[in-house]
Amino acid sequence: MWLAAAAPSLARRLLFLGPPPPPLLLLLLSRSSRRRRRLHSLGLAAMPEKRPFERLPADVSPINYSLCLKPDLLDFTFEGKLEAAAQVRQATNQIVMNCADIDIITASYAPEGDEEIHATGFNYQNEDEKVTLSFPSTLQTGTGTLKIDFVGELNDKMKGFYRSKYTTPSGEVRYAAVTQFEATDARRAFPCWDEPAIKATFDISLVVPKDRVALSNMNVIDRKPYPDDENVVEVKFARTPVMSTYLVAFVVGEYDFVETRSKDGVCVRVYTPVGKAEQGKFALEVAAKTLPFYKDYFNVPYPLPKIDLIAIADFAAGAMENWGLVTYRETALLIDPKNSCSSSRQWVALVVGHELAHQWFGNLVTMEWWTHLWLNEGFASWIEYLCVDHCFPEYDIWTQFVSADYTRAQELDALDNSHPIEVSVGHPAEVDEIFDAISYSKGASVIRMLHDYIGDKDFKKGMNMYLTKFQQKNAATEDLWESLENASGKPIAAVMNTWTKQMGFPLIYVEAEQVEDDRLLRLSQRKFCASGPYVGEDCPQWMVPITISTSEDPNHAKLKILMDKPEMNVVLKNVKPDQWVKLNLGTVGFYRTQYSSDMLESLLPGIRDLSLPPVDRLGLQNDLFSLARAGIISTVEVLKVMEAFVNEPNYTVWSDLSCNLGILSTLLSHTDFYEEIQEFVKDVFSPIGERLGWDPKPGEGHLDALLRGLVLGKLGKAGHKATLEEARRRFKDHVEGKQILSADLRSPVYLTVLKHGDGTTLDIMLKLHKQADMQEEKNRIERVLGATLSPELIQKVLTFALSEEVRPQDTVSVIGGVAGGSKHGRKAAWKFIKDNWEELYNRYQGGFLISRLIKLSVEGFAVDKMAGEVKAFFESHPAPSAERTIQQCCENILLNAAWLKRDAESIHQYLLQRKSSPPTA
Repeated sequence: MWLAAAAPSLARRLLFLGPPPPPLLLLLLSRSSRRRRRLHSLGLAAMPEKRPFERLPADVSPINYSLCLKPDLLDFTFEGKLEAAAQVRQATNQIVMNCADIDIITASYAPEGDEEIHATGFNYQNEDEKVTLSFPSTLQTGTGTLKIDFVGELNDKMKGFYRSKYTTPSGEVRYAAVTQFEATDARRAFPCWDEPAIKATFDISLVVPKDRVALSNMNVIDRKPYPDDENVVEVKFARTPVMSTYLVAFVVGEYDFVETRSKDGVCVRVYTPVGKAEQGKFALEVAAKTLPFYKDYFNVPYPLPKIDLIAIADFAAGAMENWGLVTYRETALLIDPKNSCSSSRQWVALVVGHELAHQWFGNLVTMEWWTHLWLNEGFASWIEYLCVDHCFPEYDIWTQFVSADYTRAQELDALDNSHPIEVSVGHPAEVDEIFDAISYSKGASVIRMLHDYIGDKDFKKGMNMYLTKFQQKNAATEDLWESLENASGKPIAAVMNTWTKQMGFPLIYVEAEQVEDDRLLRLSQRKFCASGPYVGEDCPQWMVPITISTSEDPNHAKLKILMDKPEMNVVLKNVKPDQWVKLNLGTVGFYRTQYSSDMLESLLPGIRDLSLPPVDRLGLQNDLFSLARAGIISTVEVLKVMEAFVNEPNYTVWSDLSCNLGILSTLLSHTDFYEEIQEFVKDVFSPIGERLGWDPKPGEGHLDALLRGLVLGKLGKAGHKATLEEARRRFKDHVEGKQILSADLRSPVYLTVLKHGDGTTLDIMLKLHKQADMQEEKNRIERVLGATLSPELIQKVLTFALSEEVRPQDTVSVIGGVAGGSKHGRKAAWKFIKDNWEELYNRYQGGFLISRLIKLSVEGFAVDKMAGEVKAFFESHPAPSAERTIQQCCENILLNAAWLKRDAESIHQYLLQRKSSPPTA
């Protein structure tokens, strides 16, 4: 599953752990323990106890499900008939299955060759989403057929078998019936053994109106009129391979499609809303290239005859990897050649790459239990980049990985309230909690590090061994390590257990000494904590693959070592005194680096003259920012380093720099010198803005378009006069139809005019939203509405967020945009959430969207008492699936407050001094 893209995190929450000078260390230790005491006083230091939970008994298990469903698209109900071939492994007089929001009408069991036994009772355990079918006599061991007739509701919660609202080309509102079963919602569509390890085959039939499209995992093998109703047909699908319930899918609705065959002969279709088939062509092209890429990479053929990719109107996640029928948000699949921006194309390519990787890694071989979810998602989140790099080398996608995934995971993993990659999951309610940046982004980052450590050839060999050995079965993390270990001969399990079974990651402190013609490096590792240096008795240790490069050849490692102890000395042969030395080539190792002052001094010119590769410039800046966030170096020092990026040409480096400056701006919105940091932003971004201009130049590509949008948005938001004037002029022409804005310029222009506009501007934006035919354009507008500054208009935007105009899954980004837009917006969004909590919670039913909403709305606060207020609110309004997120947000608020107290004055003085004597480039 691909989670919908979140806005960039409100803060890079990373603090230092390496050995600074003793006085500073003592200061930090005392500050750190003070902050920990504050966490404890707020009750934020430990997660609550988990709910008791038992998996299903193993006495009866399914072999095949024969399932027929008849959805009613007007009454929003469905009828179902299940005939499951089952095996009784141990004599019993009851069958326990998963069942939620379903009413069973009749149930019976017929042992093979014997008479049918009717169930005499259905005991629903609603809390555990189970039902116990009781029989009057004992079911003996052997095989038989379980028959259940049942009814259910096509709900509006975007989970289970649910309804999705859409508008026909003629303007009529209609509903499709669609599914979302991961993690544990197949039980809302039919009674089943809804655990990933309980696999079976499926024969699915759908009884549907004859003018509707009906799809499922497999190809259609029969379509016949339904008795008693000439307007209805029964559509029968081929039998699936052995698979888990969470991967079953069906869709009934109105769709167009485009199709092709991959070079391996697989039929690939992309289903779109009616009249929008053209918008499916980009994803079709990506999918047709991707299937053969994965077949070659894994050396295992795609096992089904077809794959469908379909755009669903109401959809909570980004996409879901149902075997043979992958479901997507419209914005994660549809690309309009004229009206889609470059970042949307890239997102669609990544999401298609992610979901198709799951067809092997997740669907063919499935995790044994949700504890191993990270393996599914971390792997797919890594290989999607490998796939996109293959399809679109011009995207420089691996540099973008560092900014989008690697640093995002480090922000979260530095918190006391992080969690290990591999979390022991019991009750299904706990599963939603781990659909987060640790499972996805840290998982992807450590697999990227592992791939680099093993080498591509042995990695591919190990992957093939794993997929071949476990195909159509279930596996655990250890099974993958064993296959990779056999392929590479390296201690994979020993290394990786240090990364998956304990939370956090190390900071490597390094200092150097020239010894004749060689450079002696002294390395030490300590756990990196957002609340200050690690103060426990036993500091965790990692086995860290470390690469070291020098200015002699910045793109290749001079030395690779495995750091398997707290401290190490390393000798680099033949390094001249004037050459710099850098750890973590390519920012591949999942650790931060703190250099001694002289080593850092020698690296900084490599930023200005671009001799450091882009991904290393990004990593260096990001590490420094996190050290400042910790108070190890002054934030002022990082601002000075940021000014060295004046010649920077790389989009991703600017993107990360922009994100960090955004975090600082959010922090300083709590002061009375917010305008001064905006002046700094204008000074840093105007040279690159002038070089780029507003219009594409001949020979420019994908990354130039992304960079232009980023820079103009940053300058416009900060109130850069020339940018603001040009944005207003172009917006006027766009609205009047004189000159339509290119898709890549719309976000920065919309943001700029709203931020510095009035009620009329907001009304125009809302009108554009209403007129937009494409979901991407609607989302683009929704994400920037929160930039408006007047309290009255902010309320108007918040009211709009819950209106019929906004799809339920997109309400989160509207409210989050308000919270991230301004200090007043943050307060208003938090009040709005409290005032409308019941409606919001009911809408998302405790899924991961509720966690996203909370995170976006409260994380920007920087006053100690707000942490207490947030905690108190959620104690009286529980959100079980978001408990960890709430703890993390409260911790972040305290960290922000500490940062502000520590550095605000020195930042202010520096910005004032710059104003009186501007730096020379």
